[in-house]
Amino acid sequence: MRIFAQKSPLNAEISNIGSDKSISHRSAIFALLSDRTSKISNFLLAEDTLNTLKIVEALGAEVKRVGAEIEITPKGAIKEPNMPLECGNSGTTIRLFMGLLSSVKGFFVLSGDKYLNERPMRRIGGPLSKVGAKIYGRDNANKAPIAIEGNRLEYFEFDSKISSAQVKTAMILAALNSNGCKFSEPELSRDHSEKMLKAMGADISTNGLELRVEPLRAPLKPLEIFVPNDPSSAFYYAVAASIIPGSHIVLKNMLLNKTRIEAYEILKKMGAKISYKKTDEIYEEIGDIEISYAPLHAVDVSENIPWMIDEAPALAVAFACAQGKSTLKNAKELRVKECDRIAVMVEGLKACGVAASELEDGFEIMGGGEMSPAIITPHGDHRIAMSFAILGLKCGMMIEDAKCIATSFPNFSEILKQIGASVED
Repeated sequence: MRIFAQKSPLNAEISNIGSDKSISHRSAIFALLSDRTSKISNFLLAEDTLNTLKIVEALGAEVKRVGAEIEITPKGAIKEPNMPLECGNSGTTIRLFMGLLSSVKGFFVLSGDKYLNERPMRRIGGPLSKVGAKIYGRDNANKAPIAIEGNRLEYFEFDSKISSAQVKTAMILAALNSNGCKFSEPELSRDHSEKMLKAMGADISTNGLELRVEPLRAPLKPLEIFVPNDPSSAFYYAVAASIIPGSHIVLKNMLLNKTRIEAYEILKKMGAKISYKKTDEIYEEIGDIEISYAPLHAVDVSENIPWMIDEAPALAVAFACAQGKSTLKNAKELRVKECDRIAVMVEGLKACGVAASELEDGFEIMGGGEMSPAIITPHGDHRIAMSFAILGLKCGMMIEDAKCIATSFPNFSEILKQIGASVED
């Protein structure tokens, strides 16, 4: 993918942003906890979420799909499949299913592509093993393929040392199918799972950073949900509007959960003009986000990091375009995503002439200087690829192996062109 430096403002009202990835994954998986048909509208049709859907089907549910309209009907208890469950490049898929299947009687193998199978899984498998789950895999159960010998677990209490929605969701799913749990984390991570499951009838109570989960006494109510558009995917265009003078963009039908718009709040602190208009609320708040260009200034970010871990690479681009030295700290989790996002972002920014350096748990970027085009290798990480595509609007860029973007955002470059960018796929 080649991106050319932008010579005119970006202006558009965007309604075709991909559906929310987190909600799409969870809708498909949580449907297995009901005994009736769940109806999911506007499901994200990307490689990652379609892999989740295939696994739901392999576990015995009937899946009907007409475009982005999905119906999932469980056919009794989750069945033991006769082949490995393929997760592709999706960390969310493998980690959430690790939690669910650890408490389901049977033998299950979860695997992925060459990138996923090198990513650390002990952050999920470790907590699950500590509460009695039987999990096996390469590198002492740290790397996929992951084998799970599932069975009902005893009641457990777990105090997580990291704030991660994937860890929390895996533990909730393990507890629901077993004898319940008490779970706590140091900071509030994204809270879609508990919101959705409570709406389906699960007995989950929250007290600050502590969750109590009661075991299922009966199947949950089915979902009937319209998946809103993904603010994490849309954030790339928010950054684009914030760094190209004269730009104005409206993002339509976005998920406005407070744990999902923190990166927009950081852009706002940096000087971008951003406003929200709530239009609906069912399982979650939904509305529009309006962004207008204004000169950006440096900022230090060290709080609410679990709320913007996916947006951190794009924030690094905003830092590079802001006047002054910006820092991101307390984000060590970036080192265990699709790639080491701290190292890869810093390496790429340096290639563009940006003064950037790694911190153990983040990065430091001196912005506002001259930048030059570069050839970027995203290491199979869609968010790295998309972030440098946005930086290319300032200085031009060549993204190698850009096909990784399709795992989460198949129409990314189409929307770039829609808002006025010059792109060659």
